[in-house]
Amino acid sequence: MPDMLVPLYKLPADQPLLDTARRAGIVIRRANPWELQATRTFIQKHFSIGWADETSVGFANKPVSVFLAIASGAIVGFAAYECTRRGFFGPTGVARRFRGRGIGRALLLAGLHGLREMGYAYAVIGGAGPTEFYRQACAAMEIPDSSPGIYAEPLQPLKTGKKPRSRRR
Repeated sequence: MPDMLVPLYKLPADQPLLDTARRAGIVIRRANPWELQATRTFIQKHFSIGWADETSVGFANKPVSVFLAIASGAIVGFAAYECTRRGFFGPTGVARRFRGRGIGRALLLAGLHGLREMGYAYAVIGGAGPTEFYRQACAAMEIPDSSPGIYAEPLQPLKTGKKPRSRRR
């Protein structure tokens, strides 16, 4: 999957999407530091432990660089930025049963506005999956020859060639 570049000085406003979500019962707001474990649990359940690890970095930032979508007191989506690398947006995701309601777009724009507030003129969406979504939502452009980018050489389990020892009593 390619990386994408987003010109932050051209971002659409995020407030109309946040207001629409709120009217539909979805609150999108910056995460609080004490919500780290609940956020990790949500991400591990719906996405992956790797994404949970990446997003955890955002809870050490001041302010926290993670936005949450909350319905009836439960997390239904998240967006993180300035976690994987400086100036990077992601990871981000919405629980399957809440997709198609504009929540992902609202989370995306909230996170990108957060990067703009930090002083960035551009953001990188690393390993962008839904490239057409990003093109339409924030004028993201594919970065040529950017795959696998920083995601090359992932960790693999150590292979020792030995069989596990059985425990004797």
